Amino acid sequence: MKIGMILDAPFPPDPRVENEAVSLVHNGHEVFLFCLKYGDEKVSESINGIQIKRYASNKLEYKLSALAYTIPLYSFLMQQKISKFIKETKIEALHIHDIRIAEAVYNANKKRNLPVVLDLHDNMPEVMKLYPHLQKFPGKYIISPQKWKQKEEEFIRKADKVIAVSPEFLETLATRLPSEKEKLVLVPNTIRKSFFEDYTVDETILEKYKNNFVILYLGDTHLRRGIQTAIAALTKLKDKIPEVKLVIVGKNTTDTILKQQVKELQLDAFVDFEGWQNVALFQSYILASEICISPLHRNLQHDVAYANKIFQYMSFAKPLLVSDAIAQKRLVEKVDAGLVHKEKDVKDFSNKVLALYKSKPLRIELGNNGKEFVQHEFCWEETSKKLIKLYNNLYI
Repeated sequence: MKIGMILDAPFPPDPRVENEAVSLVHNGHEVFLFCLKYGDEKVSESINGIQIKRYASNKLEYKLSALAYTIPLYSFLMQQKISKFIKETKIEALHIHDIRIAEAVYNANKKRNLPVVLDLHDNMPEVMKLYPHLQKFPGKYIISPQKWKQKEEEFIRKADKVIAVSPEFLETLATRLPSEKEKLVLVPNTIRKSFFEDYTVDETILEKYKNNFVILYLGDTHLRRGIQTAIAALTKLKDKIPEVKLVIVGKNTTDTILKQQVKELQLDAFVDFEGWQNVALFQSYILASEICISPLHRNLQHDVAYANKIFQYMSFAKPLLVSDAIAQKRLVEKVDAGLVHKEKDVKDFSNKVLALYKSKPLRIELGNNGKEFVQHEFCWEETSKKLIKLYNNLYI
């Protein structure tokens, strides 16, 4: 089958899109990826068997995307590009990555009536509520998460199949739209076996932290990710664990707040801001750590989504310390791969770190449980089977 994936962003990088597309290619499908370009990237090329088709965009279109369901201009502009993409590639099915571009796709598809798979990477209407520009004028008054929620439900009803990333997200959708329950498919974000089987160790990272008890955080460092809790916990942990070091690999525009917190608490010697690093170095950072964390704040998005980092941590047999955001709490407790702390609770976070610090056998046991789960049950090669089945049966 010729599958047209629609992504309103540059590509690469996008691990989920790439994982899905490559798996479909390996199972005999042709995948054409519609994506955007803002510079001099190639208009057309093949990456890992994915046939990339890039369409020129600009800053104005990007800004209009936030207003996709306030005014129809963004959808109109994208619809023209998508119509051209469909005509040129002669695709037989459409795969929409998230809802921002969904209306443009449905409009472009009106005459052709190709089957549509809607892939919900996030609970977008809830994620939007967390965006800084929606907390103040003018975004607060011109962008409505409620309107996006209504659109999301409209698009789900129109789709032939709907993919979501966690059981909790599926439960939420099934409760909101019980009549659409049969079209829901679980395809979680997981890691490929190559992440833990085919990598190179950077010895400089292992050497740098060889005398530390490293608490590691990987990924986006926005305040809602809960890193402030981990930083605050160091004020007491440094007295109990003199060699403790919080290593933060990632970045966000809110990093200035985190760095100010470290400075005010006089914790500079106990926190390393490594910034965003090449993904090829992630394995080395994980190997250098003793505990890996995901201290997410609870909200309607975090409660139904897994952070991909927890599977990266688990694949190297590292014990987890995660907040009680529902999806990750359920998973970690089910697998017995780590400990759970109450979100934003500095004392609880500290106590759980100390429990892990004091018992190396506990760290080893929890780490091995996670490794076994990821390497044999919850890697992409296993979880992608439902995606393949979906497309093999799309016309049945």
